[in-house]
Amino acid sequence: MTRFLLRWVINAVALFAAIYIVGGIDFIGNWAGILWLALIFGLVNAILRPLLKFFSLPLIILTLGLFSLVINTFLFWLTSVLGTLFSLNLVIQPPVLWNAFLGGLVVSLVSVFLSLVLKDELKGKKRRH
Repeated sequence: MTRFLLRWVINAVALFAAIYIVGGIDFIGNWAGILWLALIFGLVNAILRPLLKFFSLPLIILTLGLFSLVINTFLFWLTSVLGTLFSLNLVIQPPVLWNAFLGGLVVSLVSVFLSLVLKDELKGKKRRH
């Protein structure tokens, strides 16, 4: 349960970073809205990312992994669309493809960084002093 909550907070911080850094992404709401959006983002990633990676494996191999960025872009955009259905206004301004790409890239980088920093907590290990 702690791992789930920590992953949820990492997603929320990563989404906030994307909203803050990328000028073409706006969020109208508060921290509670970002937490709900992070939950949607986590569910979208948990359900669709493995399927998309499986079906696009030849493209991922052919492009030496760069096609994963296209998958990240699509999942970030899909999160904004699903969030809008729940009145969580994550708005990706035109050019949508470029801003979704940058948003997905920021979310990925921040998530990887925070996961590396918190790797012991995510694995359930206690740090030795």
